[in-house]
Amino acid sequence: MRISELSRRSAVPTATIKYYLREGLLPPGRATAATQAEYDESHLRRLRLVRALIGVRGLSVNATREVLGAVAEHAGERHQVLGLVLGARPVDEGTAVGTAEAAAPEPGAAEVDALIGELGWEVSEYAPARAVLGETLETLRSLGAGLDRAALRGYAELAERTAVLDLDQLDPEADPLEQAERALLRTVLMEPALLALRRLAQENESARREG
Repeated sequence: MRISELSRRSAVPTATIKYYLREGLLPPGRATAATQAEYDESHLRRLRLVRALIGVRGLSVNATREVLGAVAEHAGERHQVLGLVLGARPVDEGTAVGTAEAAAPEPGAAEVDALIGELGWEVSEYAPARAVLGETLETLRSLGAGLDRAALRGYAELAERTAVLDLDQLDPEADPLEQAERALLRTVLMEPALLALRRLAQENESARREG
């Protein structure tokens, strides 16, 4: 397809596509003339992923380039690709290892480790969500609103069922880049909807209990 068709099918302006080409976010097309090139479905899938990383996840161009480089390195590993795109895995685990060894333990790290072990989850020790969860638990505790282990496990089990629903929406036969884009869109864009559903359910449960 010509760049105009690529623009139409991806809903990305031609000028933006040319910028992504200059920045190395999109590989060059097949040259057909001095100033013309043809693009294929792989360019379309890559362009949609770039759009999602920048427009939905909010990454910078440089960060997007790093993620795409890591995705290319792990192209045959769908689990790794999804983790990189969703931010669940660091782009460079070697750097993460060095940082983790030198840094002090994160707040709540022991509690998070214990929970993950109790649930039998397979989670990278460098997953950024570990630190977020630990810091949140510590903040709740400092404000006198800490969760006991049973309540925390209950929330974790709800999250586990949500994760099953998330991944059930992905087509296992789809191209990895297409899967990654779909997973990113559903994860980021569904988070406000999940929060809204929680609030609605809380209102309903309060009404049920209070009559």
